[in-house]
Amino acid sequence: MVSSQPLLQLEKIDKSFPGVHALDHVDFDLYEGEVHVLLGENGAGKSTLVKIISGSLPKDSGRIIVRGKEIHQMDPERSRELGIGMVYQELSLVPSLTVAENIFLGRLPLTRLGTVDWLEMRGQAESSLGELGVQINPELRVSQLDVAEQQLTEIARVLSKEPQILLLDEPTSALTDTERARLFEIIMKLRERGVGIIYISHHLAEVPLVGQRVTVMRDGTVIGTLPVERAGEDTLINMMVGRQLTEQYPKEPAQVGSPALRVENLSVNGVLHDLSCEVRHGEILGIFGLMGAGQEEFTQGIFGLLQLSSGQIFVNGNTVKIRKPSDAIRHGLGLLTRDRRQSLVPILPISPNITLASMSQLPLYHKLDLRQENLSAGRYVSELRIVPPILDRPVLYLSGGNQQKVVLARWLFSEAKVLIFDEPTRGIDVGAKSEVFNLMNQLTKRGVGIIMISSEMLEILAMADRILVLRAGRFTAEFNAGEATQEKLLRNAS
Repeated sequence: MVSSQPLLQLEKIDKSFPGVHALDHVDFDLYEGEVHVLLGENGAGKSTLVKIISGSLPKDSGRIIVRGKEIHQMDPERSRELGIGMVYQELSLVPSLTVAENIFLGRLPLTRLGTVDWLEMRGQAESSLGELGVQINPELRVSQLDVAEQQLTEIARVLSKEPQILLLDEPTSALTDTERARLFEIIMKLRERGVGIIYISHHLAEVPLVGQRVTVMRDGTVIGTLPVERAGEDTLINMMVGRQLTEQYPKEPAQVGSPALRVENLSVNGVLHDLSCEVRHGEILGIFGLMGAGQEEFTQGIFGLLQLSSGQIFVNGNTVKIRKPSDAIRHGLGLLTRDRRQSLVPILPISPNITLASMSQLPLYHKLDLRQENLSAGRYVSELRIVPPILDRPVLYLSGGNQQKVVLARWLFSEAKVLIFDEPTRGIDVGAKSEVFNLMNQLTKRGVGIIMISSEMLEILAMADRILVLRAGRFTAEFNAGEATQEKLLRNAS
């Protein structure tokens, strides 16, 4: 640590929402040139804490001290003046604007005549992205990017402001191992410049790679702070969940049956090329690929979100036509998207978000039974341990992991027989991941076929019965359970 005085101090920070005591007298500090990792289960209060530091949420009580001076009124403008930058877990980009416009939003470079200097802005945007080691056309609209590219754009935007206090909330949740390594290199350079960094992550393996200290939160309180040398995975998990997890990847055998879903020669112009595969009842088919390999387009093509240029889809051996998502749902398919914002209606409460897919199959004149809807939703809220269990609470106010559980509950309620999970553990904690994997085991035992797309090799290797490797829109390898290794997956993916 460069200085004996903290760069940032939080004292007795308290924050409540209706029905939830999100932060309970939290103390926290950060020094120059330090990465202080912040861990906890979904809903522990981590994102709420950093949002208070960034000024996007007001505190109820407590003190915020920056460089020894108490800040009585913290808002986004004051936060920027103090040199605080934040990368949010739920991306805050404007989809209709270009990458360059998003990076310089609110501070567009101007010519001497007072007009926007588009050439300068493009050059600076390319430079900011280049520091992250990625090549993204700065003139593309953000809506044209995949989730990983959007996340890199968000990081580039914040870093271009040269913050002195950097708040990173799940910055690697959509990144490949290569992109993560590049980000860690940049974090090391920022530390050398004296930047203090608060780093939130659910990837426990990242803690010793980036951090010097780690603080664990549970239910809005600080459980403890440790130097990373004393913070082994078992210790951290026990602090986070308050119990021992018997196994992080609890794969259980299931009876594999006949093909539930088969695609033949599926193509999307310029992206996917003659893809053929099948998933059987009771089977988990893993698909692994690096960023941009075509994973998202593959799921969208099957589910009717993207027009196919060729190919056939078979459900239980019968040819089906899927032109829109309601067709896919009618044929017993469900899709958990990698970006949960595409799946949720954030201003609606939990109950209608859970029943949404099933309601789409009812006629327009069908009368809603709100009491029955709440009873059905309540069962899944209890089963999946969605917190807080308040059915009329808009999902906008739930943590990322609990939002993910709401989407999972939707497909359980729909009784889909084929589920496509695209990055199902993105942005959720180690305890919730274990719950998701146990849920997958329960589903396969009921005969559900699952396609699991993940950039986490350990998850794929542990949970999949078969693994397909996707590269540049083509399947390049297939492995049965036990045959694949991390080296084999990477070799075929790159």
